[in-house]
Amino acid sequence: MTDAETTGPMAPSPAHEPPASPDPTSGPAPEAPETTALREPADGIPPVVETPEALDRVVAAFAQGHGPVAVDAERASGYRYGQHNFLVQLRRAGAGTALIDPVALPDLSALNEALDGVEWVLHAASQDLAALAEQGLVPSTIFDTELAARILGLERVGLAAVVAEVLGLGLAKEHSAVDWSTRPLPEDWLRYAALDVEVLVELRDRMAERLEAAGKAEWARQEFEAVRLAAPPAPRVDPWRRVSGTHALRGRRQLAVVRELWVTREDNARKRDISPGRVLPDRAIIAAATALPRTLPQLVALPAFSGRGTQRRATLWMAAIDRAMALPEEELPSTRGPRSDAPPPPRAWADRDPLAAARLEAARAVVAAASAEHGTPLENLLQPDALRRLCWTPPTPIDAVSVGAFLAGRGARPWQVDLLAAPLAAALLDPPPPAPAE
Repeated sequence: MTDAETTGPMAPSPAHEPPASPDPTSGPAPEAPETTALREPADGIPPVVETPEALDRVVAAFAQGHGPVAVDAERASGYRYGQHNFLVQLRRAGAGTALIDPVALPDLSALNEALDGVEWVLHAASQDLAALAEQGLVPSTIFDTELAARILGLERVGLAAVVAEVLGLGLAKEHSAVDWSTRPLPEDWLRYAALDVEVLVELRDRMAERLEAAGKAEWARQEFEAVRLAAPPAPRVDPWRRVSGTHALRGRRQLAVVRELWVTREDNARKRDISPGRVLPDRAIIAAATALPRTLPQLVALPAFSGRGTQRRATLWMAAIDRAMALPEEELPSTRGPRSDAPPPPRAWADRDPLAAARLEAARAVVAAASAEHGTPLENLLQPDALRRLCWTPPTPIDAVSVGAFLAGRGARPWQVDLLAAPLAAALLDPPPPAPAE
């Protein structure tokens, strides 16, 4: 690795020097800013690390580096089954950039130990942390530049957009959706991957300045820690119901076909390590559930089953349909879906509980006012589900303490409770009168 930076945060090379730092208190730019294209990594494209010996050298270099470490990862979403990493990128002052192949080197825990106590800088950390943990990479502290952009109220929060606005650099994203399981990885893809961590630490420093100037540094710290410590999502109940178009089906037998085809598709996709949508598209599942074919010729005659790969496995799909058609009535799925403890959809509140609907209107106004005052999106001030639950079944008594405890119990961070508990309690106590029934 080339020791290109030995003092302070990573600095861009003269070939892509950014303009002067903008006022950290300024809001989003009204128009797309002029940028200087970021075309080549400052140290060139490093070789892919794919042997234990090369990894040992990277571990030693990063252990001797200084300051935060920029971290990113590339997956093969839409191509492979699951959300596994196929490239891990890191950059640290004094160590340079490393591009690591986690297929050849699935255990990167030695690198994690070398970075113990070091802040990791990621963009949209919630998308990367679970897969990085598969390689034994678990940070002790993070800075999320995408989440920082949201808290600051930037209009666009994708990495390229934030880099353009904050650093004045143009970051190409044309390889973001390619099949990163490809081997060997093309040079253009490796260049893209190296550039993704090239300026992350400098971006972190500028974003930290803006957060401090806006009085939001503590907000961000709590949000970053919540992302870092977030538990894995619970397994979905009836995940097959997420097949696009299922909501339009009304018959229980049709839903049974969707379920059986989904289960069969998942099993086949897992065994072949292919994205389920490439094994059998959702539209084909819905077409079969709608038509309920009883023979193989009827199935392959459906336009959604005209693809070569789909027809090659037509007997597999027909067997799944046959199993669904043979189920007794008592084993058919319900049309209502799994029970939920969530409140009903807000559109039904006016009829079911007009006072709750009035509370929701008042509470939404409070959050909207706070969003406008602080320049932070509504969903980053308070999760909509927590707000709906608060208004549907408010705590007793209704006061700032009980509302704060309710919100904290639904995952709200201390800064959100401090900002919203008192005004929300006041709004719940004095909502506008329900609209008269027509």
